[in-house]
Amino acid sequence: MTFTYIVSLQIHLRLPICLPLIHPSLGCNLSRSLEINEICCAVSDGRSLLLSACLVESTEARLLERDVLASRVREVEEENRQIRLQLSQSQGLNTAEERANHSECSRSPTAEKCELIHVACVCAGHNASRDVVTLVKSILFHRRNPLHFHFITDTVANQILSTLFQSWMVPSVQVSFYDADELKSEVSWIPNKHYSGIYGLMKLTLTKALPSNLSKVIVLDTDITFATDIAELWAIFRKFTGNQKQVIGLVENQSDWYLGNLWKNHKPWPALGRGFNTGVILLYLERLRRIGWEQMWRLTAERELMSMLSTSLADQDIFNAFIKQNPVLVHQLPCFWNVQLSDHTRSEQCYTEVSDLKVIHWNSPKKLRVKNKHVEFFRNLYLTFLEYDGNLLRRELFGCPSQLQHALEELDEDDQCYDFRRERIMVHRVHLYFLQYEYTPTDDGTDVTLVAQLSMDRLQMLEAICKHWEGPISLALYMSDAEAQQFLRYAQASEVLKNRKNVGYHIVYKEGQFYPVNLVRNVALRNVNTPYVFLTDVDFLPVYGLYDYLRKSIVQLDMANTKKALVVPAFETLRYRLSFPKSKAELLSMLDMGTLYTFRYHVWTKGHAPTNYAKWRTATTPYKVEWEADFEPYVVVRRDCPEYDQRFVGFGWNKVSHIIELDAQEYDLIVLPNAFMIHMPHAPSFDISKFRSSPSYRYCLTTLKDEFHQDLSRKYGSAALKYLTAQRNI
Repeated sequence: MTFTYIVSLQIHLRLPICLPLIHPSLGCNLSRSLEINEICCAVSDGRSLLLSACLVESTEARLLERDVLASRVREVEEENRQIRLQLSQSQGLNTAEERANHSECSRSPTAEKCELIHVACVCAGHNASRDVVTLVKSILFHRRNPLHFHFITDTVANQILSTLFQSWMVPSVQVSFYDADELKSEVSWIPNKHYSGIYGLMKLTLTKALPSNLSKVIVLDTDITFATDIAELWAIFRKFTGNQKQVIGLVENQSDWYLGNLWKNHKPWPALGRGFNTGVILLYLERLRRIGWEQMWRLTAERELMSMLSTSLADQDIFNAFIKQNPVLVHQLPCFWNVQLSDHTRSEQCYTEVSDLKVIHWNSPKKLRVKNKHVEFFRNLYLTFLEYDGNLLRRELFGCPSQLQHALEELDEDDQCYDFRRERIMVHRVHLYFLQYEYTPTDDGTDVTLVAQLSMDRLQMLEAICKHWEGPISLALYMSDAEAQQFLRYAQASEVLKNRKNVGYHIVYKEGQFYPVNLVRNVALRNVNTPYVFLTDVDFLPVYGLYDYLRKSIVQLDMANTKKALVVPAFETLRYRLSFPKSKAELLSMLDMGTLYTFRYHVWTKGHAPTNYAKWRTATTPYKVEWEADFEPYVVVRRDCPEYDQRFVGFGWNKVSHIIELDAQEYDLIVLPNAFMIHMPHAPSFDISKFRSSPSYRYCLTTLKDEFHQDLSRKYGSAALKYLTAQRNI
């Protein structure tokens, strides 16, 4: 704002000598009259200055007055200079604020400290469950308030997200789930052409789905990325209070869709002007319920469907038709709260600088491939959160110690094996079914799932395993957030993996310095849908046809009614390229030729010696073997078998301890005569290198073994003493 101040210099006509003393910087306008000259100067100091006329009665008086006037004018000049400086600084500040989003939003208050912010999302299926994690990361990264997420989910998303948030353990974050199946009847009668399907209409039902005592909620699409604190958006609800009629906060649509000029005969649903986009919504639930929202949107939809026949943009069409009839109910949000990157967007008119961006909306089926002149910047911002380490978002908001902190405080930091014990109580984030998964149970109840775990350096084995095993697979992958995205790109580019929908990929996110191998195995084991599991490692390729052979053996050996562990003999090759044997006869020939070896015969003979390879060469029927110390075969068991002991991390005793537990529970170890698997060569793992080079590592492994035997004795009594005795006799 500019204020105009008047400096009047009233000078008698007989004092023209005074006029040249007015400095040009005052910006004065001279006007003469017959009696006075008035010099009016527009300055900015907020005061009106009057300079006395130059009165002379004599030459001396004239000179004296001239000096006085000159001195006074100099004072005015200096004061004017200071005023102009202040004005320019003020204008510069205002200009900067105007540049920042062209609104006063940057000065608007955020939510109160500790105020709980409610966020709702509709999320269904594997892909949406993966996408919403990036949204959540961007919110958590900027947030300063406690959050309560409300997810409308199908069964798949419920399982994935509930596991993720339970294992994420983010402080001051609550999560609630609502069954989308119970809401389908509310919107299933509406024909919808949008790619989101029936779930694209679910936001219409939020007043019914969410708790009745919830008064306000921010509703977001899963393809949203935040670039600021969500509390700033939540604070806009306060502006609703000035008009009790306002119930919905929306950003104007940034494409010409609702103008109806995108193509010939384009007939969109009715909308107010350009319409509004529903990717970001402020819903004042309390007021919506008061005005009868459920009945109002239904009547609107029924009326418009008589001529439109179906929705093109799902709930957005119905919201806009409703607002067209009730414009006073909408509170228009500044456009930077929903910068839309759709195919026909004009979103670049919404921002001029990076500071303008608040929320980015990838509302195009093309997502990151959408055409936009600034798409590289937006893509990089999105990728920042996509690959951001979610463990870093576990930071405390208010200094309240977490359960993990309490557990860590109970550990003795002077313990030589502190790092091993810390690893055992660490909670790793888990994202189940990272890719699309489909499984149809078999009728005979003999189906078996291959269960394995891997890290990024074993990724190349996946295609080969899928070619060798046609049955269902459960894989747990130990990866960082960035590596998980690399895996996603690899899987989506692989023709072999793209065509396999019966493979469940479960991400266990990296944390800590050891590889939690048994925890990762247990994640894969817990998420099996078949009655039986084949417990193996990703470095092994099973013989072609093993899946069908195992199912026949399960029936033959009556595994449904007996406790048996079927042993699949393990072999290895030192060659990276191998003509894989298609039968036992071919394998024996390669074994005799030295192309294949029994697994670890030259390094760890005891690990598989009890399999009795000599007997296996000529066996035609399954045979029983006895447990021996350090035996660690790969077995087929029922799904309800004991889990792996998670105290064993890195290298050493992770499988040995599991076989001991099976034997303690009186499982019979049965070797299959026509089954085999071959270990493919690879570089030594980092953990085995530490085991070989670190005395401390080996000492701690021995300590963990002793503690395992003690726990085993407490669990199984005197029957477990044989394992401790066998270990001491080695």
